[in-house]
Amino acid sequence: MEPLLGTKIGCLFALLVLTLVCGLIPICFKWFQTTTATGCHRRVLSFLGCTSAGVFLGAGFMHMTAEALEGIKSEIQNLVIQNRTKSEGHSDDDADSAYMEYPYGELIISLGFFLVFLLESLALQCCPGTAETPKVQEQELGTAHELAPHSHGPLSSPSGGPFRALILLLSLSFHSVFEGLAVGLQLTVASTVQLCLAVLAHKGIVVFGVGLRLVQVGTKSRWAVLSILSLALMSPLGLAIGLAVPQGDSKAGQGLAQSVLEGMAAGTFLYVTFLEILPRELASPEAPLAKWSCVAAGFAFMAVIALWA
Repeated sequence: MEPLLGTKIGCLFALLVLTLVCGLIPICFKWFQTTTATGCHRRVLSFLGCTSAGVFLGAGFMHMTAEALEGIKSEIQNLVIQNRTKSEGHSDDDADSAYMEYPYGELIISLGFFLVFLLESLALQCCPGTAETPKVQEQELGTAHELAPHSHGPLSSPSGGPFRALILLLSLSFHSVFEGLAVGLQLTVASTVQLCLAVLAHKGIVVFGVGLRLVQVGTKSRWAVLSILSLALMSPLGLAIGLAVPQGDSKAGQGLAQSVLEGMAAGTFLYVTFLEILPRELASPEAPLAKWSCVAAGFAFMAVIALWA
């Protein structure tokens, strides 16, 4: 077996095992169940949820959005250069400059955001029962209301928690496939190991946050385990696809499609982060400064990881 192939196979199993272990920890241990938590235990779980919210925020901005913007810009530049070459110098430089300066990346990310917004609106329109608040949320909001006797009305609860958890899984699955694909397309052992370590560094904490999120929205254990298992298979799947792609053909007509999908996934991820995760964690008025610190710590961790990822 060639050293490069053996290294990539080792990375494949490392990605699979780490994702499974980190994702199943909050599902398999009852300590993470918010329904039975009281007092200090509930407060610790709340701070842990805020930290995971900061991690999701950092993953959305520092990794998914940044990679999508860079990839889309690069692919647009390549298309403009190819068109300029085909036209043999007869192209309009001003028009080419306008094409390159248009914020395509931001547009695609916004389309991903509005796509999930539309899907959730359609789900609530066609199936009004999906807007009902899960029991876990009702208990949490009830506790928060007791802790805030001077509030002037009931705390609002984001609807569609399970639906948004599904969207979160789908967007992360897309991103995981592309991460694995990038590892599988590396040409040297050193670059393969370096990129795999960068992916492992942030993937573990992100998947842990996903498992915690599934527990918090009241997902049944069986479905939560299946969700983590399917998510764990995405990076190895992308890596396997990278191994199957002949060297030199990895970017032939595929780069733009991959970048667009990355952008759409980033938009869906940001939607869930801002409209589900952060509002849920910040709904309770208890210890607001400590919650801010936890969110900032999670974001700072992902920002540091971005130096190598």
